[in-house]
Amino acid sequence: MPLDGVKKIVLVLSGKGGVGKSSVTLQLALALSLQGKSVGILDIDLTGPSIPRLVGKENEKITQSPRGWIPVEVHPTELAANQEESSSATPRGSLRCMSVGFLLRDRGDAVIWRGPKKTAMVRQFLTDVYWGETDYLLIDTPPGTSDEHISIGESLLTMASTSSTTATSQNIPHLAGAVLVTTPQAVATSDVRKEINFCAKTRIPVLGVIENMSGYTCPCCGEVSNIFSRGGGEVMATEMGVPFLGRVPIDIKFGQLVESQKIEGDIDSDADEEMEVDQAATQQSLVEEDNRLLVDKYRDCWSLPIFEGFTKSLLEKVESSASQT
Repeated sequence: MPLDGVKKIVLVLSGKGGVGKSSVTLQLALALSLQGKSVGILDIDLTGPSIPRLVGKENEKITQSPRGWIPVEVHPTELAANQEESSSATPRGSLRCMSVGFLLRDRGDAVIWRGPKKTAMVRQFLTDVYWGETDYLLIDTPPGTSDEHISIGESLLTMASTSSTTATSQNIPHLAGAVLVTTPQAVATSDVRKEINFCAKTRIPVLGVIENMSGYTCPCCGEVSNIFSRGGGEVMATEMGVPFLGRVPIDIKFGQLVESQKIEGDIDSDADEEMEVDQAATQQSLVEEDNRLLVDKYRDCWSLPIFEGFTKSLLEKVESSASQT
């Protein structure tokens, strides 16, 4: 059946572009992985797929198997032999991702599709990708409430169950709900209100709101300065009657981590030779300096404890929902 092996599905939504929804999706996935969960990321932002770039796998290609497309592996499950050496008491879970970016011949190709083709692609992602045993599938969506959202909502409500008891008893994926991402500014929170109404109309539970870019974290001491407004997401969540998960300051360490993933194929062929040499030397130094897995680098980021709190809260909500149904 579609999504065979996937236990729980979480949508990551935003009413407005540029609020850091994909980076929030990745950090939720990394935090869940560090808590021992096997995680998948499905990127259905068809015209602007960013997950391949964020995980440093932009040049990877999808492979076909008799059971369907095989997602790209970001990191494997931590083997038992490595548990004693791990700084974490909980063995690390695997992380895999799927995106239309892996299907393009060139990463600079534009995806110029009308609604019906977008709908068909989203449904194909849901039916033709073999995830295997996956505790959580995070679906990174484009901003707004467009064709992709309608398609994913209709398809998931047909394929998955919003009842944990039904999902468990019949081996049906459980649609746990949606996490909404906003920034503190009113222009972003007003669009998230529309997203909450979309969830209400499509009967998708809202797990909570994350206020992203709420301040700036100093890379030296970790002190947070509010360079933008603060608290808009919490006020909006209170007014709309949905849970507020918390705030995420801008973390320059996470930004540097993502930039360090840009290792291969990032030099412009039209740039002059001296710039190419400088960029190549810089990238080579990044490789030599730290060749750890992305998830291990993420342990050094200031935002990790924040997202650990988010994921623990989400796990509690999902388990509580399961016990009540």
